[in-house]
Amino acid sequence: QVQLVESGGGLVQAGGSLRLSCAASGRISTYAMGWFRQAPGKEREFVAGIAWGGGRSAYYRDSVEGRFTISRDNAKNMVYLQMNSLKPEDTAIYYCSQERMPYGLGNTQRGFGSWGQGTQVSVSS
Repeated sequence: QVQLVESGGGLVQAGGSLRLSCAASGRISTYAMGWFRQAPGKEREFVAGIAWGGGRSAYYRDSVEGRFTISRDNAKNMVYLQMNSLKPEDTAIYYCSQERMPYGLGNTQRGFGSWGQGTQVSVSS
């Protein structure tokens, strides 16, 4: 099973930016990858997903569309989440994930099965 390690979280003021990184222990090129988040007292929710291969297709939850960008570097087995115009409601632990089956699109939460330990993102008002 792939091991995923997130980094890049921190404390930022509203309107600021952060870039999260996810390092995978194995090859990711044939798998869709994604980012999820979980705020205190809430369920984990899908944030963004990117299709396998070159990642031509990416998907976002409505509340982050236009502010967040997911990308991947298959040569480095890395996935990124660029977060701009951050809002206090973006505060959560952010998790990197890989779909269970290869050659997916990464557009639905139920397809994901491997998780990292998470990185905390806190946005102050």
